[in-house]
Amino acid sequence: MHARTIDPLALDGYQRAARVLLANHLVTRVFPDRIALALIRRWATELREDLAELLGYRLEVTETTARVFPLPDRLDSGRPARTPADRVFDRRRYAYLSLALAALGRAGAQITLSELAAQVAVYAQRVDGLELSTQRAADRDAFVDAVAWLAVRGALTLADGDAGGWATDPEAGEALYDIDRPVVFAIFRPPRALQHLRSVEALLAERTDTTGAQPAMSARRVRRSLVESPVVYTESLSAAERSALADDTIIAEVELLTGLHAERRAEGVALIDTSGRFSDVRFPGTGTLSQVALLLIGEIADRALDLDDLPEQRRRPAASGALAAGLDAAIPAETVFAALAAEPEEQPPADEPDPPEPPTHPFLDDQWIAETMRALTERYGSTFAGQWQSDVTGLTTEVLGLLTRLGLIAVTDGGILALPALARYRGAVVTVRRRADTELFASARSAGAESITTSGEGTH
Repeated sequence: MHARTIDPLALDGYQRAARVLLANHLVTRVFPDRIALALIRRWATELREDLAELLGYRLEVTETTARVFPLPDRLDSGRPARTPADRVFDRRRYAYLSLALAALGRAGAQITLSELAAQVAVYAQRVDGLELSTQRAADRDAFVDAVAWLAVRGALTLADGDAGGWATDPEAGEALYDIDRPVVFAIFRPPRALQHLRSVEALLAERTDTTGAQPAMSARRVRRSLVESPVVYTESLSAAERSALADDTIIAEVELLTGLHAERRAEGVALIDTSGRFSDVRFPGTGTLSQVALLLIGEIADRALDLDDLPEQRRRPAASGALAAGLDAAIPAETVFAALAAEPEEQPPADEPDPPEPPTHPFLDDQWIAETMRALTERYGSTFAGQWQSDVTGLTTEVLGLLTRLGLIAVTDGGILALPALARYRGAVVTVRRRADTELFASARSAGAESITTSGEGTH
């Protein structure tokens, strides 16, 4: 591992480069910022070999891009694409994004927004249930969100015009983009043809293990889990992986690679990012969603600790496999190229002892969540962003989604499960600051001009 031989004065730069790569997977001249690519190019050789040795990842670095090709061991819905307004992509936006990439791969050096939309519309006609009509505002907005996602990463650069004007009126507005073809090709390059797959499980890495390589592969899976997941719970690992997670050497290697500290508990291990640059979500943080999430954590923790009101039947084990089943059910059978499609491989029976009884977690039903969110809104709603003050249902959905992404809860049928890492933030302190009469525009107090500040026990 090269990190062991790097001068201590230079090690911080190497670790920052590793964190940027692992947090983004794709780095360009403008994404995530204008200095990241130069830093990664400085350490390209060391990072390429260390990522391959520790994680099994392949790193490709060019003059304009740095691309990590990860090997997913488990399906994860916690890092979705997001719109400029921080809304999670829906199926239509993902479809437009994929079709736009296909169109850009065949385009020249420049393209107008209307030309790209026309090409995507042609492609969309070949997909059952999908259409891009420039006469519909919802379609235009979804398409512009997909284009904006590409622009943020440098695949497209606005040369003239305004995409917002086109989205408002395609007859009057227009935008011209320069195309960075290396970035376009780096964004999506699957290791195999997706039309050959009957199950999403076939996308996962290292499906077959040899006996001699099993310990090394288990160690790699644990390292990958540590750098890709907010928290690694022991209950989610196989027996071999649990043994690897207990190895201090493996944890120390990840700490040396990333420069982060690993916090170990009986239930699992989490890397604690105090830099705010390793995770796509800083928590605790500012903004209504983060603040309300911390408030809800306090309520959940109080409820879970009330053992007299939480008998055994109010605890459940965490479910698994639902995401894969849902994705498999959504694969259109007519798109699978049957001549080359491989059947799912039969996995040899694992030579492991019987797994321990899965631990149970406090279960809180949907009604309790809804009532608690209404109570928090009634008490602190005047401090929320305007869009959430009258949309408690939408706020609840977003907050639960945030806590799920952080590995603090698991959504299950009829409610949620409180996972162990949630207890890390249970000591939230709430401060509501009201404007003083001497402050400018102090009369706004009557309209609810307060702000809320919450703080927890640590940074995730």
